[in-house]
Amino acid sequence: MQVFSNTTTHMIFTETKLKGAYIIDIKKLEDERGFFGRAYCQQEFEQYRLNTKLVQANVSYNYKKGTLRGMHMQQAPHAETKLVRCTRGAIYDVIVDLRPDSETYKQWIGVELTADNYRMLYVPEGFAHGYLTLEDNSDVMYQVTAFYAAGAERGHRWNDPAFNIQWPIEPQIISEKDQNHPLLEAIPEQSAL
Repeated sequence: MQVFSNTTTHMIFTETKLKGAYIIDIKKLEDERGFFGRAYCQQEFEQYRLNTKLVQANVSYNYKKGTLRGMHMQQAPHAETKLVRCTRGAIYDVIVDLRPDSETYKQWIGVELTADNYRMLYVPEGFAHGYLTLEDNSDVMYQVTAFYAAGAERGHRWNDPAFNIQWPIEPQIISEKDQNHPLLEAIPEQSAL
């Protein structure tokens, strides 16, 4: 991983092994009151050539630990970049690179996002995204660069052997829709994205 930060930035950008995907931490300016930190800055995102066209913010509330949501994405021309943060509780956030021309095609990473660590995950277009809650009553907020388009929605099976995602705990709650997403091998290549 390559970490990018300097004295003029208010966030720390760490590029993951999946090119274009970043873990973003805030720099805390602390004093006796608590701390202040920046969670988004268009100029800093542009400095790392990240998409800044955030058009929609979504919140997902989860009652129980062990709730799995994913693996979701939108197909072009409605492909979206996501900026994901857990605002209450804790999640294991997972992305899979589904860009056919990528050196890391079908590879995944998982990052623990919690209300306490203030960490964010920047998910580029062409990635499937999902998460597993690690605590009851977990809230997830994600900003996206494309409006929701029902006809462009795609899903991939959370336990697809093509990805071999290692979830930290056994999922307990999965929607019927997410449970029945196709395996990658059953999807025509053009439709996978």
